[in-house]
Amino acid sequence: MSSDSSVLPEDMVRPQDPRDPSLGPVEHRMRLALVTEEAVSVQEMARLVADERCGAVVTFDGVVRNHDEGRGVQRLAYTAHPSAQQVMDEVLADVTGRFPDVIIAAAHRYGPLSIGDCALACAVAAPHRKRAFEACDVLVDVVKARLPIWKEQHFDDGTQEWVAALG
Repeated sequence: MSSDSSVLPEDMVRPQDPRDPSLGPVEHRMRLALVTEEAVSVQEMARLVADERCGAVVTFDGVVRNHDEGRGVQRLAYTAHPSAQQVMDEVLADVTGRFPDVIIAAAHRYGPLSIGDCALACAVAAPHRKRAFEACDVLVDVVKARLPIWKEQHFDDGTQEWVAALG
């Protein structure tokens, strides 16, 4: 189910089941695309995509973990390029447009974060679970591949490193 490419294939469009009601145009189904210094939560994203026509809501809560490649992580900070909000808008419009039967909301946080803080919160609602899972998986992959955000990790041993969050 996971997409290996950093860009969605041009021909990747998932048809809507004709038995399901229309969820509307992209601009109505793309409920939130946000890059912010404020805390983000999957609960808020799920609230934004809730719709009585949808029988599934899938969320992704990308939290700061306490390790990376065998090293202990104390904290990190994300830095967003000035174009990050525009890119987030484009990513969500692209993914939403390729899945005509989903409603999407996503937010990526930047600035200093502690272990356990949410960095990326996503929610996808769809009439059926498999489409919601598929679209959420694609959404996370494309956000990670295209959003110009970098992280500075601070390790237990006192060292730090910059890591491109892209890819």
